Amino acid sequence: MQCPQCQQENPPQAKFCLECGSRLVLRCAQCGTELPTGAKFCLECGQPVGAQPAMPSRFVAPEAYTPRHLAEKILTARNDLEGERKQVTVLFADIKGSTELIEGLDPEEARRAAP
Repeated sequence: MQCPQCQQENPPQAKFCLECGSRLVLRCAQCGTELPTGAKFCLECGQPVGAQPAMPSRFVAPEAYTPRHLAEKILTARNDLEGERKQVTVLFADIKGSTELIEGLDPEEARRAAP
């Protein structure tokens, strides 16, 4: 396998370049999946190794960089993550001179100073 950094020829089983120490990883051009040495097609999307992606995109699909176990966990907990819409009322009151009073204080100290 030839190193993409320094062009050094390395044995097929090498994981790092013998010359420069760069990691020798074969990745699918379409989805970015790490492939075993000697693979002719991608394990995930079936793209031929060494071929250019079918549709070049400037955005990578989340499946390409999200570990499978994490994606499954997110999808199974989808209802818990969606949340709900609520209408709330927020009241903000400012006492004259209070800003100057707490201006230099740490947030916890400012909270203790409040009545």
